[in-house]
Amino acid sequence: MSLIATTVVRAAEGEGFTAPGPSSFEYPPIGGSTSVDVLGLSIDLAVTKPMLQLVLAAVLVFGFFYAAARKGAMVPGKLQYVGEEAYGFVRNSIARDIIGSHDFARFVPYLFALFFFILFNNFMGSIPGINFPTFSRSGMVYGLAALSWVIYNAVGIKKHGFVGYFKLQSVPSGVKGPILALLIPLEFLSNIVVRPVTLALRLFANMLAGHLLIILFAVGGEYLLLEMSAAYAPVGILAWIMFIAISFLELLVQFLQAYVFVLLNAMYIQGALADEH
Repeated sequence: MSLIATTVVRAAEGEGFTAPGPSSFEYPPIGGSTSVDVLGLSIDLAVTKPMLQLVLAAVLVFGFFYAAARKGAMVPGKLQYVGEEAYGFVRNSIARDIIGSHDFARFVPYLFALFFFILFNNFMGSIPGINFPTFSRSGMVYGLAALSWVIYNAVGIKKHGFVGYFKLQSVPSGVKGPILALLIPLEFLSNIVVRPVTLALRLFANMLAGHLLIILFAVGGEYLLLEMSAAYAPVGILAWIMFIAISFLELLVQFLQAYVFVLLNAMYIQGALADEH
């Protein structure tokens, strides 16, 4: 059952209006919880709805672009045309324009897969019957951010060497003297430590807050129309109008957040490859 439907059912069962919150995003494990003990630690092996959505998104992305590229005709059909335009958008507008024409090609597969994987997962928040943005769960986003962190740091270390890379990331060019004692720790924290956190928080917070607003107006309007007196009906109708408007706005936010996440990845890779800070 979708997140919105669950909250509506609770209101209809006479529990009164319950404002949605982070706890609304907690789903019980599918098929119950199963745990094993490893070296004294209890590890939960339960499968949850967001985990299935990750797998579903990966299958859909692969299936769509495999079908689009399968024929490889000189004169593309509609599906191949859409696939080529989607590929060209990431290749040219993100990878080539940000990383540069010399180095961008080897990063296109990663950026392309990352963009559409995030986009499909974000759109699941607006698909009837699913209604749950996968990356409204922080753990999912931190996993993606950690992968990106490993890639762009590994790229920089491979090009500049371990010491050279961290020197480039921590020492601003053209700055000398005692001020470096202040700037080097700040630059290190900003470029190495904080980046993956901010990268993850931006996507997670937007998906969580946007879906909370949709749930609030949906169940609030439902409650005002069905559970309150007729005097509250206009407010309930207004809440439903806001629910529809924010749902369309959320589609734009879902696209933009996938774009921003991949755009920042490309910028970090470009910064790791650059010869100057």
